[in-house]
Amino acid sequence: MEIFLSLCLGVGLAACSGFRVFVPLLLSSLAIHFGFANVTTGFEWMGTWTAIAILTTATTLEIGGYYIPWVDNLLDTIATPAAFAAGTLLTTSFVEIDNPILQWGLGLIMGGGTAGFIQAGTSLVRLASTKFSGGVANPVVATFENLLSVVFTFFTFWFPIVAFVFVVLFVTWLLRKILNRKSKATS
Repeated sequence: MEIFLSLCLGVGLAACSGFRVFVPLLLSSLAIHFGFANVTTGFEWMGTWTAIAILTTATTLEIGGYYIPWVDNLLDTIATPAAFAAGTLLTTSFVEIDNPILQWGLGLIMGGGTAGFIQAGTSLVRLASTKFSGGVANPVVATFENLLSVVFTFFTFWFPIVAFVFVVLFVTWLLRKILNRKSKATS
């Protein structure tokens, strides 16, 4: 049960990385530093003041960048691989498995895959927003993504199993939307 809970926590936080790369990393670092969360051996550095300072700077720059028209679309090209890496790191750091190959494998597949998929979905939303509004509506999209990332990160720490179920439902919904869009485009 402990492995399942830690996997749910990791995947939930990885999903948040799909909305904003650095928000769940920063909030996780703070939770680790102040003793609200524990990471597996080798990831204690995430709770250091140095990590917190770096992640605070990165979070501030990321959030600010999404409010600058056209820079937000550029950030999406960088954020997609970064979200994959952040999702992998978050899931791997919380999954309590003694086998490093299995631990990193789960982190890559479940955490990185979830974060990358959600980031790709948010990129499509931003492209559509740019296309239909000339970028004027992008700050609204950015605000919504910021809120989702922060609120869902806190929610994940309190209710990891429920968060995991939400992630599965959201990824399923997003996948259906993408597949429906492709089938309409080919028809």
